[in-house]
Amino acid sequence: MLKLEGKRILLGITGGIAAYKAAELVRLLRKSNAEVQVVMTRAAGEFITPLTLQTLSGRTVRQDFFDPNDEASIGHIDLARWADLVLVAPASADFMARLAHGLANDLLSTLCLATTAPIALAPAMNQQMWLNPATQANATLLQERGTKLWGPGAGEQACGETGPGRMLEPSELLARTTKQFGSQALADQCVLLTAGPTQEPIDPVRFIGNRSSGKMGFALAQAFVEAGAKVYLISGPVSLVTPAGVSRINVDTAAEMQKQVAEHVDKCDIFVACAAVADYRPETSATQKIKKDQEQIELTLTRNPDILAEVAAKATPPFTVGFAAETERVTEYAEEKRRLKRLDMIAANLVGAEQGGFERDENALTVLWEGSSKNLPMARKEKLAQSLVTIITERYYAEKHPTKNS
Repeated sequence: MLKLEGKRILLGITGGIAAYKAAELVRLLRKSNAEVQVVMTRAAGEFITPLTLQTLSGRTVRQDFFDPNDEASIGHIDLARWADLVLVAPASADFMARLAHGLANDLLSTLCLATTAPIALAPAMNQQMWLNPATQANATLLQERGTKLWGPGAGEQACGETGPGRMLEPSELLARTTKQFGSQALADQCVLLTAGPTQEPIDPVRFIGNRSSGKMGFALAQAFVEAGAKVYLISGPVSLVTPAGVSRINVDTAAEMQKQVAEHVDKCDIFVACAAVADYRPETSATQKIKKDQEQIELTLTRNPDILAEVAAKATPPFTVGFAAETERVTEYAEEKRRLKRLDMIAANLVGAEQGGFERDENALTVLWEGSSKNLPMARKEKLAQSLVTIITERYYAEKHPTKNS
């Protein structure tokens, strides 16, 4: 049976040049045996005809809120109840603004307010419109309420500009829709995850830290939630939206992260140390800003606690996964770290190269465990996280619950 067999997808289409991609998306969803009901805004009809989408979906396309044939039985409520997933692709800046502020002045926005099904938006707009503070605020508000944002991607746009704002390709949206109805392989399991950098204060305005945007850790948190896990995310200072369903705990220093890990680790089944914890901290931190009135100053540094090693050394440790960021001999150094710290698994990546690494949207990983390994090629961190969670899930059940391993 195909993964989307019998799933009911309400596909919303708003006005924008990317609306032409909706035809291919409908075709792919139907090929996966999903039921597809298309709902278009009036503006969407300027870019693609309802007849095209009706032919591909096998259902009459809905556009009008006041359609006497459908609204005699309050049809928009029936549609809202019918859907297993509401996917709006493309989602324009205007539609995101209206949805963020609870407006219901057309059929599609009304359906989104009336449904209890998950809602996913595939944003598509000019890159300046996407980067506008108003759009970013709307995106943040929607995510905080549980709406999924699938994209946007970056690249050349119809207007001739290049940047973020492209709608994800139909094949990627199909993959994400399929993931939405995943196997819930980690249902009833608890995951503790660290992400981002730590900042060790020199004085009230300066610190020592490691480079990390937190993007990989937050992508992992999202992927674990999608696999059905209860997720606790202990994060250093980053500017990222917490994935829906994740319990987030903010910290600044390695000592604070160590304390929070110790408080939560015993109730978790899997521990993933993705944070870039500073290896050293100043032995003393000045209480006032150090003035720039001398050519040199001396800092005495002391080692921070090794949070990952402490967890792995517990009498009954969780399934423990580490990360290794290396500038050379990646596999060799990562395997040495895995053996010395007695980790169940380690994910290693090369930093300092032209692609991937810190503060990038893409990365590649080499995943190692006892007696085997797997290379995950360069990909967006969201996709990479999904692949890594699949591997972790397989090894977790193989090692900790062998009777559940399939």
